[in-house]
Amino acid sequence: MKSKEVRQRIRSGEFQQNTSGACDEFVQANVVILPKEFAFDFFLYAYRNQKACPLIDVLEAGVYESRLAKGSDIRTDIPLYHVYENGKLQEKRADIIDVFQDDYVTFLLGCSFTFESQLLKNGISLRHVESKKNVAMYRTNIATIPAGRFSGPLVVSMRPIANEHVDQAIEITKRFPNMHGAPVHIGDPSEIGIDEIERPDYGEFVDIKDKETPVFWACGVTPQAAAVQANIPYMITHAPGHMFITDWTNDDFVS
Repeated sequence: MKSKEVRQRIRSGEFQQNTSGACDEFVQANVVILPKEFAFDFFLYAYRNQKACPLIDVLEAGVYESRLAKGSDIRTDIPLYHVYENGKLQEKRADIIDVFQDDYVTFLLGCSFTFESQLLKNGISLRHVESKKNVAMYRTNIATIPAGRFSGPLVVSMRPIANEHVDQAIEITKRFPNMHGAPVHIGDPSEIGIDEIERPDYGEFVDIKDKETPVFWACGVTPQAAAVQANIPYMITHAPGHMFITDWTNDDFVS
């Protein structure tokens, strides 16, 4: 399916699952929506933590169509939204039409689903895609660089990669700096504060088999951890794995 068709199906409620594997050739984005008074702090936070928060579009206050997707509506075109109040997840919604305000600024952040499609094209298997699961994501002991009220741990996504393909995976993903780029850690999860690899903080675990290495990339869920720590009065994000699909192709973002 084309990107516009999937967005229409999401908007109508026909498509409600995570978007991993959907529209492989099109860029998908993490989403953060918050009141204008916090927008500069978040912009600065993203600038200082570009590995986890690579900005690919910013919508001005009250605007809900992205320049990356003609005819899109950020209020309806994500399968599942998370609504945070004072740093706590309060609600999960299929759309945010009745809570979106004129002073809300929307940030779109690059997503690792872009480089996943390139890994698959190069014969590197991804078990969560094969199993139709959401990628496993973990809070780490790596601190992000604070900005204003925003701070918190780096969140990473994990993919088991066959040992003989690890170097190739690094080379492929580093070509997409706007989609998290190269891994931030390879190997022992405990070295970055993950003590129970089988219990991700977000997403779903997949087995790490013999002759495979867990590889960790910075993740666009990092701002959600920052929102919890910052006690922002109101903030809306995508649910992990439920992305905004743009009309731009992955090749448009190759470095």
